[in-house]
Amino acid sequence: MIKKKILVTGGAGFLGSQLCEKLLNQGHEVVCLDNYFTGQKQNVVNLLKNPYFELIRHDVTMPFFIEVDEIYNLACPASPVHYQYNPIKTVKTSVMGAINMLGLAKRIRAKVLQASTSEVYGDPEIHPQTESYWGHVNPIGLRSCYDEGKRVAETLFMNYHQQNNVRIKLMRIFNTYGPKMHPHDGRVVSNFIVQALNGEDITIYGNGSQTRSFCYVDDLLEGMVRLMNSREDFIGPVNIGNPGEFTMIELAELVLKLTDSHSKLVFMPLPSDDPLQRKPDITLAKKELGWEPTIPLEEGLKRTIAYFKTIV
Repeated sequence: MIKKKILVTGGAGFLGSQLCEKLLNQGHEVVCLDNYFTGQKQNVVNLLKNPYFELIRHDVTMPFFIEVDEIYNLACPASPVHYQYNPIKTVKTSVMGAINMLGLAKRIRAKVLQASTSEVYGDPEIHPQTESYWGHVNPIGLRSCYDEGKRVAETLFMNYHQQNNVRIKLMRIFNTYGPKMHPHDGRVVSNFIVQALNGEDITIYGNGSQTRSFCYVDDLLEGMVRLMNSREDFIGPVNIGNPGEFTMIELAELVLKLTDSHSKLVFMPLPSDDPLQRKPDITLAKKELGWEPTIPLEEGLKRTIAYFKTIV
């Protein structure tokens, strides 16, 4: 194996911190960049003693200069609570962050992976979602700062690739969960687990019939690394997620069972532009990366609940 020097932006976040650990375990040198808007230093404190790990406080909306072989661009708040808190900052992080990382990759001839999102499909009119689907997105809604920011980032990646021959990889991440999720990030898995463990009512928006697919973090990161290491002429975009589809009520009932909680389900109005269905078609990931998820929802939830028991 060739030892590479790898930059991970958003490296102190839920996904980034565990990606840093995975790359270090594979024998690489890792530089972690984060401004701690949603990332937390405690997520990477276990890595600080590793001589091949470097932690730098930096905001990707500002240029950054370094010599590396690969860049994983994960910097951006990813939960509605956080990305709607400062929507202008969210757009800047997606767009300026992409420009700065692509500019860096161009100068140093590094390969760069963009952590895009299933939100580029918006509230989809086709089901499941394939990479060829262009999406159904409200450009002026509450979620637009994230959805459109990530769509522009994909555009920039393709433009830099086509105009400047920058080596890129585009990955569309579907709902992911697991240890190191922020307990108050507003995502449904962490919400349900925290509420169940605290004996609070389980909050379900809408009638609970809307569906999501949930991919355990280890599976997601395996797909991400495989994409980065895939053949040069395969750039994506590629869906990485678990095609198993569950309603919100099914998820809530499973969390209640696994936490042995007596919390009650309460129903609230559905937020604006909240997708009713979300499920990836992973045919392309299977074909090009030999990847598909291996950890079923119940097993992943058990591991996630065990983590949350240590922090709530």
